[in-house]
Amino acid sequence: MTKPFDLEERTAIFSEKVIVLCKSLKQDIISRPIIDQLIRSTTSIGANYMEANGASSRKDFRNKIHICKKETQETKYWLRILKQCFSEREEEISMLWKEAQELTLIFQKITSSLSN
Repeated sequence: MTKPFDLEERTAIFSEKVIVLCKSLKQDIISRPIIDQLIRSTTSIGANYMEANGASSRKDFRNKIHICKKETQETKYWLRILKQCFSEREEEISMLWKEAQELTLIFQKITSSLSN
């Protein structure tokens, strides 16, 4: 399966996959705040990327991309913690973590190229 080159689409698909996963999980006093945080950080990635594409300046674009990277890193953290709550879903959660890692590297490359 090839991944979309369109980063807007790729971040939206990633968010949708995380939402589908979270909707299927049994929430309790432990997992609910983790799921809430995961949903917030994951959906923020694509939203900030959309804002970056509409940025009014190079500085604004760089700032929004930096936020994308930070939110992606936070998402990786929450996925790691979620895996402890739902070890039976480890494979699925790990696949999402790998996608988050790839997005982190993409955003890092973008910010690096803007520094030049």
